[in-house]
Amino acid sequence: MDRVILVTGAASGIGAACCRRMAQPNTAFLIHTRKNAEGAERTAEAVRAKGAKAHVILGDIAAPETPAALVQAALDQFGRLDVVVANAGFADKTPLLQTDDAQLARTFDTVLWAFIRLARAALPVLAEGQDPRLIAISSFVAHTFRNDVTVFPATSAAKAAVEALVRGLAIEYAPRGVTVNAVAPGFTQKDPGAHAAYSPAQWEMVKRSVPLGRLGTPDDVAAAVNFVASAEAAYVTGQTWHVNGGLI
Repeated sequence: MDRVILVTGAASGIGAACCRRMAQPNTAFLIHTRKNAEGAERTAEAVRAKGAKAHVILGDIAAPETPAALVQAALDQFGRLDVVVANAGFADKTPLLQTDDAQLARTFDTVLWAFIRLARAALPVLAEGQDPRLIAISSFVAHTFRNDVTVFPATSAAKAAVEALVRGLAIEYAPRGVTVNAVAPGFTQKDPGAHAAYSPAQWEMVKRSVPLGRLGTPDDVAAAVNFVASAEAAYVTGQTWHVNGGLI
């Protein structure tokens, strides 16, 4: 294999699109999902159709043992690991004063602590890889705070912390050749039938807040991830790439 790639939350949406975009002969994918095995298998079939290998693994990314288990699974299945895309997560728009400690903990466990644990497990392995990359999928919610755009308090805080870690880890692992970056999508289309935070009417209002006048697609985001993961991005590290149609 030229490269072995782990993508978390890859059964649908952005994670699945990243797998499809990066798939080519002589690549291998560890495709993670919490419980959507059917969706993960569809992603696996799509990358196999492009000549790549794929292995599906299930696990709750918020569980402390899961991130290290994913890295070990990549080693067990393919013998190495070159790229990690930390995509798994969810958005919570509950107002902060209506959010209890358990709900906050779930958000931070899934978004922030999962990234910390994944980085701890993956970075020493990535340092031995080919064009090693650690990529976090962040979100516009860590940057956009406007009266006409929904605020996601807990998710905003967790994603902002992830981006801070990206900058610190980029410095820490630069001497070992590992680049660490984040990609921050804006409002992005969901797969048909997937849970959405807004009604159709609300989505129309959302589009009017985006300068380009449309929602992003998972493939828009995957295109940026594909570049950051490539050999051509060897001099890019510690950055957050915004894929948001001009939303500020």
